[in-house]
Amino acid sequence: MRVALLVGFSGAIGAILRVSIGEVEFGFGDFPAATFAVNMVGTFFLCFLSAGFIQRLWVNHELQTALTTGFLGSFTTFSAFSMETVSLFQNGAILTALLYVLSSIFGGILFGNIGMNLGRKAGREE
Repeated sequence: MRVALLVGFSGAIGAILRVSIGEVEFGFGDFPAATFAVNMVGTFFLCFLSAGFIQRLWVNHELQTALTTGFLGSFTTFSAFSMETVSLFQNGAILTALLYVLSSIFGGILFGNIGMNLGRKAGREE
Protein backbone atom coordinates (compact mmCIF):
# COMPACT_ATOMS: atom_id res chain seq x y z
CA MET A 1 0.00 0.00 0.00
CA ARG A 2 2.86 2.38 0.78
CA VAL A 3 4.36 1.96 -2.72
CA ALA A 4 0.98 2.70 -4.31
CA LEU A 5 0.67 5.92 -2.31
CA LEU A 6 4.21 7.01 -3.23
CA VAL A 7 3.56 6.25 -6.91
CA GLY A 8 0.26 8.14 -6.76
CA PHE A 9 1.78 11.17 -5.06
CA SER A 10 4.79 11.37 -7.38
CA GLY A 11 2.50 10.69 -10.35
CA ALA A 12 0.39 13.68 -9.39
CA ILE A 13 3.49 15.87 -9.37
CA GLY A 14 4.57 14.53 -12.77
CA ALA A 15 1.10 15.11 -14.22
CA ILE A 16 0.95 18.68 -12.88
CA LEU A 17 4.36 19.45 -14.35
CA ARG A 18 3.37 17.89 -17.68
CA VAL A 19 0.16 19.97 -17.87
CA SER A 20 2.10 23.12 -16.91
CA ILE A 21 4.61 22.56 -19.72
CA GLY A 22 1.74 21.79 -22.09
CA GLU A 23 0.35 25.27 -21.54
CA VAL A 24 3.56 26.91 -22.80
CA GLU A 25 3.41 28.11 -26.40
CA PHE A 26 6.54 27.06 -28.28
CA GLY A 27 5.61 28.64 -31.63
CA PHE A 28 6.09 25.67 -33.96
CA GLY A 29 2.78 25.95 -35.80
CA ASP A 30 0.66 22.82 -35.54
CA PHE A 31 3.55 20.69 -34.25
CA PRO A 32 2.81 19.53 -30.65
CA ALA A 33 6.17 20.71 -29.30
CA ALA A 34 5.23 20.54 -25.61
CA THR A 35 4.26 16.86 -25.69
CA PHE A 36 7.27 16.09 -27.86
CA ALA A 37 9.59 17.87 -25.41
CA VAL A 38 8.24 16.16 -22.28
CA ASN A 39 8.33 12.77 -23.96
CA MET A 40 11.96 13.21 -25.05
CA VAL A 41 13.05 14.53 -21.64
CA GLY A 42 11.11 11.82 -19.83
CA THR A 43 12.53 9.09 -22.08
CA PHE A 44 16.05 10.33 -21.48
CA PHE A 45 15.67 10.39 -17.70
CA LEU A 46 13.86 7.06 -17.47
CA CYS A 47 16.59 5.35 -19.50
CA PHE A 48 19.33 7.21 -17.64
CA LEU A 49 17.99 6.19 -14.25
CA SER A 50 17.08 2.65 -15.26
CA ALA A 51 20.53 1.97 -16.72
CA GLY A 52 22.08 1.88 -13.29
CA PHE A 53 22.42 5.44 -12.09
CA ILE A 54 19.38 5.27 -9.81
CA GLN A 55 20.99 2.55 -7.70
CA ARG A 56 23.78 5.00 -6.86
CA LEU A 57 21.25 7.59 -5.74
CA TRP A 58 18.90 5.47 -3.63
CA VAL A 59 18.84 2.06 -2.09
CA ASN A 60 15.13 2.35 -1.36
CA HIS A 61 13.21 0.43 -4.05
CA GLU A 62 9.95 2.20 -3.15
CA LEU A 63 11.42 5.61 -3.98
CA GLN A 64 12.87 4.26 -7.23
CA THR A 65 9.41 3.00 -8.23
CA ALA A 66 7.81 6.31 -7.23
CA LEU A 67 10.25 8.25 -9.40
CA THR A 68 10.24 5.99 -12.47
CA THR A 69 6.69 4.63 -12.56
CA GLY A 70 4.96 7.49 -10.75
CA PHE A 71 6.65 10.74 -11.70
CA LEU A 72 8.16 9.89 -15.08
CA GLY A 73 5.24 7.63 -16.02
CA SER A 74 2.76 10.45 -15.60
CA PHE A 75 5.10 13.14 -16.92
CA THR A 76 5.45 11.42 -20.29
CA THR A 77 2.32 10.58 -22.17
CA PHE A 78 1.67 8.19 -25.02
CA SER A 79 -2.05 8.96 -24.97
CA ALA A 80 -1.49 12.68 -25.64
CA PHE A 81 0.95 11.79 -28.43
CA SER A 82 -1.66 9.51 -30.00
CA MET A 83 -4.51 12.00 -29.64
CA GLU A 84 -2.47 14.86 -31.07
CA THR A 85 -1.39 12.71 -34.01
CA VAL A 86 -4.98 11.70 -34.80
CA SER A 87 -6.06 15.34 -34.50
CA LEU A 88 -3.34 16.47 -36.91
CA PHE A 89 -4.42 13.82 -39.44
CA GLN A 90 -8.10 14.76 -39.08
CA ASN A 91 -7.31 18.45 -39.54
CA GLY A 92 -5.42 17.75 -42.77
CA ALA A 93 -1.95 18.44 -41.37
CA ILE A 94 -0.64 15.18 -42.83
CA LEU A 95 3.01 16.23 -43.15
CA THR A 96 3.07 17.65 -39.62
CA ALA A 97 1.49 14.44 -38.29
CA LEU A 98 4.06 12.29 -40.09
CA LEU A 99 6.91 14.53 -38.90
CA TYR A 100 5.56 14.26 -35.34
CA VAL A 101 5.30 10.47 -35.45
CA LEU A 102 8.72 9.95 -37.01
CA SER A 103 10.50 12.50 -34.82
CA SER A 104 8.86 11.04 -31.70
CA ILE A 105 9.88 7.48 -32.56
CA PHE A 106 13.41 8.23 -33.67
CA GLY A 107 13.88 10.99 -31.08
CA GLY A 108 12.70 8.62 -28.34
CA ILE A 109 15.17 5.97 -29.48
CA LEU A 110 17.96 8.54 -29.69
CA PHE A 111 17.25 10.14 -26.30
CA GLY A 112 16.73 6.70 -24.74
CA ASN A 113 20.05 5.48 -26.10
CA ILE A 114 21.88 8.57 -24.87
CA GLY A 115 20.24 8.23 -21.45
CA MET A 116 21.10 4.53 -21.19
CA ASN A 117 24.73 5.12 -22.13
CA LEU A 118 25.17 8.00 -19.72
CA GLY A 119 23.30 6.12 -16.99
CA ARG A 120 25.55 3.08 -17.36
CA LYS A 121 28.66 5.25 -17.18
CA ALA A 122 27.35 7.15 -14.15
CA GLY A 123 26.31 3.88 -12.48
CA ARG A 124 29.82 2.44 -12.80
CA GLU A 125 31.74 5.47 -11.59
CA GLU A 126 33.02 5.21 -8.07
